[in-house]
Amino acid sequence: MVAPFFEWQEGGVPLGRQARLEDLPALRTMVARHEGEESARLIEYWYARQPRGLLMFRDAKDEPAGLLSMVSLDDASIEHLEADPAAEAAWGYLERNAPLRPGESATLFRFWMARDTYQEVSAIQSLIFVNAVRYSLTMPGLAFTFFPCADPDFWEAVCSYSDLDRIPEADFQIGEHRYGVYGHDWRVKPPMAWLDLMGEREATDATQLDTVPQPSESLVVLSKPDFEEAVREALRSVTRADVLDSNPLLRSRIVIQRAGSKADRSNQVSALQALLKEAAESLQLASRERRFYDALHHTYFQPASTQEQASELLDLPFSTFRRHLRSGISRVTEILWEQELGGT
Repeated sequence: MVAPFFEWQEGGVPLGRQARLEDLPALRTMVARHEGEESARLIEYWYARQPRGLLMFRDAKDEPAGLLSMVSLDDASIEHLEADPAAEAAWGYLERNAPLRPGESATLFRFWMARDTYQEVSAIQSLIFVNAVRYSLTMPGLAFTFFPCADPDFWEAVCSYSDLDRIPEADFQIGEHRYGVYGHDWRVKPPMAWLDLMGEREATDATQLDTVPQPSESLVVLSKPDFEEAVREALRSVTRADVLDSNPLLRSRIVIQRAGSKADRSNQVSALQALLKEAAESLQLASRERRFYDALHHTYFQPASTQEQASELLDLPFSTFRRHLRSGISRVTEILWEQELGGT
């Protein structure tokens, strides 16, 4: 199904490298040729603010042959976003439909093109796609990516195959050119689940693509307060698999990545228990935090009959024990939240 949308030169083409200031005139000319002067001005605009986001591809003669421009929407000010209709539309969609949580990021693949063939199928276009996928799978904390196309109908098949949703709300216009936008929420289908889906589709006949099994449940994107509450509930019932069965963390990114996208509920519960235990045990590595682990251990993992008895086992005043327990819960929550955002 997707083979017609990829083309590879024999021997390959060097992977994209970060563009340098001296490369900018050639890349600006490339954008002006295919998208007009206003777009050319915008690639300069974003390079001045986010220079690390511009990749350049060279041909066999070592001349600029294509580019991929990535705009980090969460690192841009509202003033900068409003200066570009594409960034403004993408950010508006996020705010209305998929707001970022603290620590999460969103990327707009703002410009992508080959010098000679623009966004048509070519070896450069194929490498652009590979670089975009590599970025999406490896960027810590990445929550959402937007991929605009000058001809969205042409790319509909390959974007649908790749689990990129058409997002008309994020469409935009620059001069006389109108662009259609595709996107993916990496919190709902994170990299490992996405790779599982691609593996299923690769092994499925194109005529049967619509029948490829999908995960029975979507991931849940919890706000930080909801995530914190879910961790507290999970710690209170960490030894009770029947109670953990209803915890919203079972549909979180960290649990699905640990258990696998096809895991049943029992394996998801086991994955959650393991994550909680590992996060708590990691506190033993810092001498000042070991006391927090001791409070967690005697309260949740091998609980005493009461918290008063736990404080006696540790030979601590009850008020001190409670303070250590609160600190331990807070640290476990922080550790798991960082993993939820970063996908590590």
